Amino acid sequence: MSSEEASASCTIDTATGKEAPAEISSQRVYEIFSAIAKKYERFNAISSFGAYKSWLKGMIELAPITEKSSILDIAGGTGDVSFTIACSAHPAHIQITDLVPEMLEVAKTHYDEGAGCGVPIDFDVVDAQNIPYPDNSYDIVTMAYGIRNMPDRGRALSEIIRVLKPGGTLVCLEFSTPPNPIWRALYNFYLKHMIPFWGGIITGDKEGFVYLSRSIKAFPDQKSYAAMLEDAGFHNVSWKNFTGGIAAVHTAVK
Repeated sequence: MSSEEASASCTIDTATGKEAPAEISSQRVYEIFSAIAKKYERFNAISSFGAYKSWLKGMIELAPITEKSSILDIAGGTGDVSFTIACSAHPAHIQITDLVPEMLEVAKTHYDEGAGCGVPIDFDVVDAQNIPYPDNSYDIVTMAYGIRNMPDRGRALSEIIRVLKPGGTLVCLEFSTPPNPIWRALYNFYLKHMIPFWGGIITGDKEGFVYLSRSIKAFPDQKSYAAMLEDAGFHNVSWKNFTGGIAAVHTAVK
């Protein structure tokens, strides 16, 4: 068995990073995000003190998007990434996908209100661990806060590299690990105590955000995630930290 196959065969509990049946995490993620879909954007804005906007801007700046690009947005949720791309880079087409239909319904509402800035955008309910699109279909794959919630990350990355065109780029925004120990300690305190607090106040689902804070803490640091991308077959893997490493944007080329 190759290293890629071995990685793809292991599923984890995304709250702990320990081996577990995929259904545990998939069902939990579906239940949490279907319940908070209409309040998700408000939570992002308040809990990050607006910093998520600069992370999105940084993500787009690192993505080699042109007006001819065909883009697949994995775990596209309510459309923040896709609409930011549409209005700043005006690609040829964007395909937004998400595991949770309720999240996509919010995105569709925004699109109907003009958030796509005239760019053709389609919407599909898709599990990124089993992408239903042909090989070599997309110039760019974007993913924000998605890989962390997938129990079979090796399989998801294998699927992403499959649907990318040769030379295509994955651009992935994810919460990460601040390298400065003092900033990291403060961030870990915020994750443990304030993320569930804000989640409970804004959405009424404190326990769902206990999971989210645990999943962030359990996610690999920048160097480890870069190694995961390389193991999946990507090259030219690099990352850029934002807000002292609270978030990082990884880029990787097929």
